[in-house]
Amino acid sequence: MQDMRSTNVLSPYKEQQISYYDKSARNVLISDQEIPFPEGKLIVSRTNIEGIITHANQSFIEMSAYSEQEIIYAPHYILRHPDMPSAAFKDLWNTIKCKKKWHGYVKNLRKDGAYYWVYATVIPNIRAGQIIGYTSVRRKPSRTKVQECTQLYAQMLKKEHNR
Repeated sequence: MQDMRSTNVLSPYKEQQISYYDKSARNVLISDQEIPFPEGKLIVSRTNIEGIITHANQSFIEMSAYSEQEIIYAPHYILRHPDMPSAAFKDLWNTIKCKKKWHGYVKNLRKDGAYYWVYATVIPNIRAGQIIGYTSVRRKPSRTKVQECTQLYAQMLKKEHNR
């Protein structure tokens, strides 16, 4: 996965390195611009069991600011915003690996450095008793919950960085 390029990013922006659970890392460029979740839309994607995107609907492509060619076969964590604590994703993975549905609020990073909030539901796709992948459906989040999560995630990140 490549570092973000300034030619793709909204100004002004700041640069930050983000590390992922698979020990990879990249430099991301973050603007402070929120893109509102579109009314009446659902963002849908499917991944394989490793979290590699195998399907993205048009709403997902538009909100992520990536092209379909860039997003298909990319790791879903390409959207991870540095404001998201790793504990949130640990909970997600622990839940879905147990064949259970997960719900939560997520701040996603777009290709252009802007961000958007979603209320996500992730469901394991099970065939013959085995997980073969995951489906994620994201909808417009409650602004009250976004404000609560912004504060909670900042506290969680602070604890993660102090370890």
